Amino acid sequence: MRISVIMHADFETPGVIEAWAQTKRHALSIFKPYQAQALPTVEEFDFLIVMGGPQSPLALEEAPYLKDEIELIGRAIQAEKIVLGFCLGAQLIGEALGGKTEQSPEREIGIYPVSLTSEGLKDDLFKDFPEIFNVIHWHNDMPGLTKDVQLLAFSEGCPRQAIRYGHRTYGFQFHMEITQQGIAELIKACPNDLRSGKFVQRPEILMNQTLEDIHQKMCLLLDRLTSKKALD
Repeated sequence: MRISVIMHADFETPGVIEAWAQTKRHALSIFKPYQAQALPTVEEFDFLIVMGGPQSPLALEEAPYLKDEIELIGRAIQAEKIVLGFCLGAQLIGEALGGKTEQSPEREIGIYPVSLTSEGLKDDLFKDFPEIFNVIHWHNDMPGLTKDVQLLAFSEGCPRQAIRYGHRTYGFQFHMEITQQGIAELIKACPNDLRSGKFVQRPEILMNQTLEDIHQKMCLLLDRLTSKKALD
């Protein structure tokens, strides 16, 4: 399978997704529009992954290349490609379908649980998952909704954590792909995000938590998303 990954910052990499793709022998290509790199065409990939980043759809004038990404996401969905977005990526998927990004009720930075909705418990991606499980959070905003989407997960600090935008299109406001090194890079690059808050963990707490279970769930979700059974 040909996978195209769009990044938005050097410190927010695909993390465990790269190792998963290598193990599964998928061809993974990375694109960095924030460095003026051209985006792929829809014909170049089977699976589009849109990563997080410090940018916001609420300030498109500060990162105009996001408009091109929104257009690409829309074309990929129309072409029935697999599309997955994390954090900013989830928000851009919402924008492509007419759902406007909003500020989250709470800023969430750290390892906190999300809860599956009744629809999430039935979804092919999350079947057999516990109703409540830990993920990685690093956000201020949340994706927009449209009338046809299904809300799959929420947290105490954010009501929109996982959204099914279509049969092959999902947006996760949370992260499951970030490695321990990735967390260290985020702490270094975004110290202002770590100011005190109800759902903000201190750096020393962030750096002393195991991510193995989160990464295992990430790989399982990717397996399911790319499997024939999930796509039929």
